Amino acid sequence: MSEEPNSVPKRRRGIYLLPNLFTTAALFAGFYAVTAALNQHFQTAAIAIFVAMILDGLDGRVARLTNTQSAFGAEYDSMADMLSFGAAPALVVYIWSLTTLGKAGWVAAFVHCAGAALRLARFNTQIGTADKRFFQGLPSPSAAAILAGFVWLCSEYNVAGPEVSYIVVCLAVSTGLLMVSNFRY
Repeated sequence: MSEEPNSVPKRRRGIYLLPNLFTTAALFAGFYAVTAALNQHFQTAAIAIFVAMILDGLDGRVARLTNTQSAFGAEYDSMADMLSFGAAPALVVYIWSLTTLGKAGWVAAFVHCAGAALRLARFNTQIGTADKRFFQGLPSPSAAAILAGFVWLCSEYNVAGPEVSYIVVCLAVSTGLLMVSNFRY
């Protein structure tokens, strides 16, 4: 039986899973970053956050390439981003450097985490109306890259987290506030 000339060919169900597999892998990388930090493997934790960034970039591209974008995929991606670029970097820097500062340490880590949540919520609600030439507020993967990059750099040069805790407080608070700012990037 031949297909009608004007009908759209049906896609196999499995192809819709492909972008979500990349999202799941990014989610795993964020989760792994937290577990690595809990086990005092801070360089590995930072690398895992960068792996999550690569996978996050691929999931959207794969969805567009295979024409399998969906509302579910967009929501799932945001949930994965919250862990990988909000909670994971905040917990990694907290465990690595900020525990010695008491309340100031966990507040700084929380500012980054909350900033990521607010940034992602704003992005999701403005998706149809935002100027596509710019991002409003620092994108959460970029904010995570600042924190993870600092941890990775310090680990590479054997700088202990508590030695730079005041710098980390400034970075965590800055990234959190920049994510919710109105600056265009």
